[in-house]
Amino acid sequence: MIIHSCKINHKLFVWLVILTILLFSLFSLIYFSSFAKNNDSIEKNIIQWVDFNVTSEALAFTSKLDISSHVNNEKVHYNWIELLAYLACQNGNNFKNFKPRDLDDLIHDLQAGKTMEELTKNMKYYDYYNRSFSAVLRGFIGNYRMETPADDGFMNSENNYGLKAFLPIAQNYQFNHYDDFGNSRSYGFKRTHLGNDLMGSIGTPIIAVESGVVENIGWNQYGGWRIGIRSFDTQRYYYYAHLRKDHPYAFGICEGATVKAGDVIGYLGMTGYSRKENVNNVNIPHLHFGMQLIFDESQVDSPNEIWINVYEIIEFLKQNRSEVVKLDSETKDYIRKYDFSENSIEE
Repeated sequence: MIIHSCKINHKLFVWLVILTILLFSLFSLIYFSSFAKNNDSIEKNIIQWVDFNVTSEALAFTSKLDISSHVNNEKVHYNWIELLAYLACQNGNNFKNFKPRDLDDLIHDLQAGKTMEELTKNMKYYDYYNRSFSAVLRGFIGNYRMETPADDGFMNSENNYGLKAFLPIAQNYQFNHYDDFGNSRSYGFKRTHLGNDLMGSIGTPIIAVESGVVENIGWNQYGGWRIGIRSFDTQRYYYYAHLRKDHPYAFGICEGATVKAGDVIGYLGMTGYSRKENVNNVNIPHLHFGMQLIFDESQVDSPNEIWINVYEIIEFLKQNRSEVVKLDSETKDYIRKYDFSENSIEE
């Protein structure tokens, strides 16, 4: 009996050794793959983290300078992203005490004929802020066409330059929100909140902030019925979650579909926090809205994801809301009231 027992223990020992080697190999492969990805990111000079602290006041002021200079064809055409990057260098990325006069010297120098390259050449972090803020804001201002009603009952459509990103809540629908980015969440596992919750009524039409392609759609146990839309330049991923039970999406929304800024994409609800589909386990009806920055595809679905605080962006976008009309009384579907089109995002 003792000999038999020794044979069993010997076999068990051999299998334990083999299992240990396999586990070690697996963990080594995962570790070195991650290490290689990080090294590759460093070699490519890929931005790994962004703290977006720009206030809605700074966004409003610099955007007006940009838009006005283009619309009025002024001598100097300002770029609001460059202005914000300059301010970030001046204030250490702290915009809480922003005042319009903070840009007086820069505006004076630009009007005198100096270039941004000259004025920022000694700013160590200017390139970083310019690239970071460009990733956040590039699709927000530019050329577009928007329908407007004419006196004869028909529609006019004219070329415009200005703000072409929309608030994610349709016009004439009430909502409230507060800065909850980074707050603790406990469903599933303890984690931080990587977006902004906009509380409203069930069925409120949800609007595409920017034009892009639907990259993800369907049920997620954390976000319920949700939509993920990637901007055309691929650097912004917009996440809209907790959409309405039974009828979460607007007509025509599917994976691979192209949406225009201001389109109705879905309806506010309270789904999620369940592995079972179509369950209202969220306590308060709201839209979870988030923005992920993607400088390289290795940052998608990885520990290196970059989510920014969009609270001030929501405050800024309150000035531009998409008006909607009911498409079908039975299904309670809505569509945008005025059509919209835009030129290339690279302009």
